Amino acid sequence: MSKFVLLYSGGSMAETPEAQQEVMQAWIAWFGTLGDSLADGGNPFGAASTVAADGSTSAGGSLSATGYSVLTADSLDAATATAKGCPVLTSGGTVDVYEAVEM
Repeated sequence: MSKFVLLYSGGSMAETPEAQQEVMQAWIAWFGTLGDSLADGGNPFGAASTVAADGSTSAGGSLSATGYSVLTADSLDAATATAKGCPVLTSGGTVDVYEAVEM
């Protein structure tokens, strides 16, 4: 089993408390389907800054990432298939799946 980072980008924010509750319930339900493969549910991201190779900095992240989770799977294909159920996709977001290489 390998670890995979799911990097979330985009998606829209629910506008009403009721809609926010629905979104939260969708995430809880999806996490529930992942069982033991969910290594870290992660968190949404807040403010960000970017550091360039020359040491200069700029406000905002260069990737437009909005959050992450970590899961275990047998392969990149298996992790990618799991990511297809992610609730961020229903609000127009995307999920990038990266294998975390053991060092």
